[in-house]
Amino acid sequence: MNGIWARQAKYEVWRDVEIAIVEAHCELGAVSSGALESIRSNAKFDLDRCDEIELETRHDLMAFVRNLSENVGEDGRYIHLGVTSYDVIDTALGIMLRDSCDILIASAHALADQIRRLAIENEHTVEIGRTHGIHAEPITFGFKCANWYAELDRNIERLRQARVEVSVGKVSGAVGVHAITSPEMEAIVCAKLGLSPDPASTQIINRDRHANFLNALALLGAGLERIATELRNLQRTEILEVQEAFATGQTGSSAMPHKRNPWNSETICGLARLLRANAHAMLESVATWHERDLTNSSLERIVFPDSCNLADFMLKSLAKILTGLQVFPETMERNLRIRGDLVFSEHVMIALIHAGMTREAAYKVAQRNAAKAWDGSDFKTIVAEDPDVKERLTPDEVEEIFSLKHHLRNVGHTLEAVGIRQAALASN
Repeated sequence: MNGIWARQAKYEVWRDVEIAIVEAHCELGAVSSGALESIRSNAKFDLDRCDEIELETRHDLMAFVRNLSENVGEDGRYIHLGVTSYDVIDTALGIMLRDSCDILIASAHALADQIRRLAIENEHTVEIGRTHGIHAEPITFGFKCANWYAELDRNIERLRQARVEVSVGKVSGAVGVHAITSPEMEAIVCAKLGLSPDPASTQIINRDRHANFLNALALLGAGLERIATELRNLQRTEILEVQEAFATGQTGSSAMPHKRNPWNSETICGLARLLRANAHAMLESVATWHERDLTNSSLERIVFPDSCNLADFMLKSLAKILTGLQVFPETMERNLRIRGDLVFSEHVMIALIHAGMTREAAYKVAQRNAAKAWDGSDFKTIVAEDPDVKERLTPDEVEEIFSLKHHLRNVGHTLEAVGIRQAALASN
């Protein structure tokens, strides 16, 4: 990402765009091949010199153009011929956002590999599912990972779609009507740079494209935050079903030597807030006065590089967390059994309904026995001995009600449905 968004890198892309414009002029007969070769060979820039010129121009792109031109000499008059600043800036931005998407997609796939590994390794690692923070029904850790995998896959697809939307350029002039340049020239320039021409630009490319890109990053960040939040909760001392890797000599707390805090996951949660804030700022830049104003320019110098760097850092950090994640199956099963077999109460109710009870009556039977279990009775035992249950269900049917294997029999379907098995086969 630094190789894309560092100032030196950005100016190099500006130069590539300026040279592509001269090449198009040459192909259309407006610039000689000799002048083009002179510009290709000599169009160099120096950041310090650009800064010096900008003290006079108060315009970074024109300072850059003047620096290129003075290094080229007489043929420098063909640099920036017939175009406006944002023909260069927005076309370069399309390249930079496109290349950033490629990095983000690659990092997201690397994270998906780690989630897929955990899902396969823990397909049958039972743990309690929680709703409202309270024990609900059994799941497996692999099932939980499959849910993460599916959401990340959708976010990867959103990045792919956003990549298409931002991979555009413009060489349409000061208000977008091709008064000096032609649509043909614009198409030539964009083709040379691997972009599509924006079909209807003003002085700038409309910012809905860029807002969509940052919204895709905000959604990606929210998905990463959801995983990190779950990891934080599962690392709580009273739960401790997983734990981030903790290196020898690492400090968890300056005051409490025993602490092993989930700080890596907490970091991801904090950065997700910045991605959302940046997306909001970009949404505010979709509206402009007439064919353009300058309100978008200042914030874009922050939100584009920051968001791309943040998102990539978060993807890589979470992949690192999951690579070293410790999973504690014994603790998971122990937590599952804290309230005995209470987590099978729904199965009791459903079995009684199938046996002929009304839903209301079946619910009351399951609930009254659950109340006794909360007071210390063994739920499975008292259900098996309940007269209403004995009247309608056989001992074998009761056993099936309390069978984890039966309850979790379709977990493999989820891993199949989200593509984890297929991806694992392909990687092998």
